Amino acid sequence: MLSNRTTARIRSAGVVTVVALGLAVGLSGCGSPNQSTVQSGSSPQATEVNPAGDIPDNQAFVGFTAPSGAYTFQVPEGWARTSTASSTSFTDKLNSITAVESAAPAAPTVDSVRKTEVAALQGSKAKFELRDVTTFQRPGGDGILVTYRDDSAGNAVTGTVVREDVERYLFWKNGRQVALTLSAPQGSDNVDPWIIVTKSFTWLS
Repeated sequence: MLSNRTTARIRSAGVVTVVALGLAVGLSGCGSPNQSTVQSGSSPQATEVNPAGDIPDNQAFVGFTAPSGAYTFQVPEGWARTSTASSTSFTDKLNSITAVESAAPAAPTVDSVRKTEVAALQGSKAKFELRDVTTFQRPGGDGILVTYRDDSAGNAVTGTVVREDVERYLFWKNGRQVALTLSAPQGSDNVDPWIIVTKSFTWLS
């Protein structure tokens, strides 16, 4: 039969053992919140994160011919298309391309565009911010470029409004003008895609 002193020692040792086990389990589950486990043989994959308006580098383009048959240009494949008798728009997420054909008795100049196009934009767009009015050269013809910033229309579901960078190219030939307008969220890196679109513009008649 065990003495009272021996029994007390056994009980004390049992308590110490239980406490030690509890601490070991607790510490094993409390790693640093910034650490992650990588399995042997695996390698981290680089993820390309673009701003909301960036067009992918591998975007394919397809030809579009205006309903009037007057001009053609390349547009990103798969974008949603909306057309009327004189205008066509292509949209994808927060990006858009719109071509509007109209009569114009004379070729636009920097001065005439400031007096007409810019004045009309200022009058119709509450958040219009003019950046510049310059000339441009493209294989399809020279013209006038208006660059500005504006707020997008509110999202139909969320009401979200996005600040946009806008490039408006005015092509002219034989009394007709096409305003080719490209817009994307401010800060988007779409220089190369926009060059593809505007360089592909060609008059057909």
